[in-house]
Amino acid sequence: MESFAKFWIEVFDNFYKTVIFEQRYELILNGLKNTLIMSIGAIILGSLLGIIISLIKHNYKINGKMKILNKICNTYISIIRGTPVLLQLMIIYYIIFKTSTINPIIIGILAFGINSGAYSAEIFRSGLESIDKGQLEAGLSLGFNYPKTMKYIILPQALKNSLPSICNEFITLIKETSVAGYIGIMELTKVSDIIASKTYNYFFPLIIIAVIYFLITNLLSKIFKKVERKLDINDNNKESI
Repeated sequence: MESFAKFWIEVFDNFYKTVIFEQRYELILNGLKNTLIMSIGAIILGSLLGIIISLIKHNYKINGKMKILNKICNTYISIIRGTPVLLQLMIIYYIIFKTSTINPIIIGILAFGINSGAYSAEIFRSGLESIDKGQLEAGLSLGFNYPKTMKYIILPQALKNSLPSICNEFITLIKETSVAGYIGIMELTKVSDIIASKTYNYFFPLIIIAVIYFLITNLLSKIFKKVERKLDINDNNKESI
């Protein structure tokens, strides 16, 4: 019994020295804030890029237009998907913005957003191609031109079909931001390394950060599943009317 109590006293003492002492928990909260800012900013940028690129590629496939833009988009996707995100981050920081005083978090948003855009483009393209061609033909036969048919008929359905994959991309993106510490961004993983270097104790910093990542991704998964179920219920109600 005495050894058991001594064990927990030592655990609490290590936890206090690692997390509470000198308000080191504030570093963790700041790292969480930066991680969320980067993730949200990157997924917004990536989604916008993905939608634009997928529409260009779809327009070229259907109408044969935007040939040059389509080639640029294909090159962009090939380069981004063929190189590691860490390498892209370092190129943007150490080469493109080498002499700039821009906030590293903004650079992180740009790097991860550009990376996510290539994957999101393929996700949205698959969503567009999942819609039956007859719906596009029906929209055109009703007097809509191609842009209006895409806006009011095809795109809303494609976005809904793409939602599960985009949610997975968002969750993956949150975990990918753990490499942002290589350019000095105080994200969660970088913070754990800083705390461990001060306390010479890697157990609590790494475990706490792992738990935070798990809670974030698990919470997002549950939220996205609820949204998907709600959309399915709405569609079923429309079909029954």
